[in-house]
Amino acid sequence: MGRSPDELSADDARILGLESEAIAGHTLKLLVLEPSEQQLEISELRELVATRVPRAPRATQRVELSEGDAPQWVEDADFDIAAHVREQDIETHGLDELWKLTGRIMSERLDHARPLWALDLVGPLDEGRQAIVARIHHAMADGISCMRLLDAVLWDPEAGPAREAPRQRPRAAASGGPASKGRIRELVDMPGAIRRELIGLARTSPLDRRIGAERSLAFVAAPLEDLKRIGGSLPGHVTLNDVLLAIVAGGLGAWWRESRARLPSLRAQVPVSLHSRDRSDKEIGNRDSFLNVDLPIDEADPIRRLKLINAETAKRKRLGDATELYDFFHALGRLGPVGRLAQRMTSGPGEFSLSVSNVPGPRTPISVADRRVESLGSVAEPAQRHALRISALSCAGSINVGLCTDPDALPGIGSLADRLEEALAELRTATIG
Repeated sequence: MGRSPDELSADDARILGLESEAIAGHTLKLLVLEPSEQQLEISELRELVATRVPRAPRATQRVELSEGDAPQWVEDADFDIAAHVREQDIETHGLDELWKLTGRIMSERLDHARPLWALDLVGPLDEGRQAIVARIHHAMADGISCMRLLDAVLWDPEAGPAREAPRQRPRAAASGGPASKGRIRELVDMPGAIRRELIGLARTSPLDRRIGAERSLAFVAAPLEDLKRIGGSLPGHVTLNDVLLAIVAGGLGAWWRESRARLPSLRAQVPVSLHSRDRSDKEIGNRDSFLNVDLPIDEADPIRRLKLINAETAKRKRLGDATELYDFFHALGRLGPVGRLAQRMTSGPGEFSLSVSNVPGPRTPISVADRRVESLGSVAEPAQRHALRISALSCAGSINVGLCTDPDALPGIGSLADRLEEALAELRTATIG
């Protein structure tokens, strides 16, 4: 029997169940608005969002948990826009203070008695800028569908060049229907991806640290064209993700060398969205898989570092690991407690050290209430024993890389952001001059 249309999907319910004293479960987007003499008022922002929430029905639904029943999305009869669109004071007006305030907002929990999202208007900042801090629970939306939700309720695209024709992503094969294979058969049919991604790779990770609820953030921005030109300077198909991972590997290597620590082996888990990029696909929710990629942080040559990463990701994609793993974990999910135990084992620090995601954002400039968005960044939560999370988000020709950690578990996140900037400059010089 299929699930009710208002029942949380297995993925969404699993993510909701990951909450703990340290894990709040949401992602955060930071929008900085260009300087303006006419400041955006909280009443104006609330009115804008209130008129647009009907475009995204999930925005007015909360999660209802009933004993013995699966969690359901239900309409919030007491929906109050003022509870979701708030105003935050800031002590000083610089970027560092904005990042500190955004970290404090990131550590706050969304109210489960209400729909699982919130917007905070922050300002004024330097030169008349303002910021909007958006939080959306991961049980409500993954990276791609977060962009769709904010496009519906918050920002508008500005007039500009025609958008590129959307590229189709292959869909994951459906599982669990009447014609699907048996549960055990589904597992044994996927040995290649399991062997490459999950088995026999345990190692000690310096990011294997317990985290609390506090959050520290930093951001690194770069022209998207630079990363594309770096990738295009090498033979073969070098993707934007490959370049991003090479920058992360270079930055992390330099960061560890600063502390005179022995360079560790690091494996990055790279989420892969199986949503179609077709704009007619309005699906909200989670449809994610992943690839695991070893980061050559001890490789001094930035070009060789990029080539090593490209060779590994190309092999994983050619063999279809992301789609196979999506099916694998859904097969595990239907095995009950045994499946849940296996899922916990395969998400431990012995399998990967940190998550590095890259979500495509708006291709053209965007604005909120006729104020252009100057920068758009994203952060996602670290996890227990995975103390660092790196999230990249592109917007209108720029890419913004967000770093998120617990400052007690991993101090000095701002220094790591500096090393990432240096790694980008090093790679740019080595490839495109």
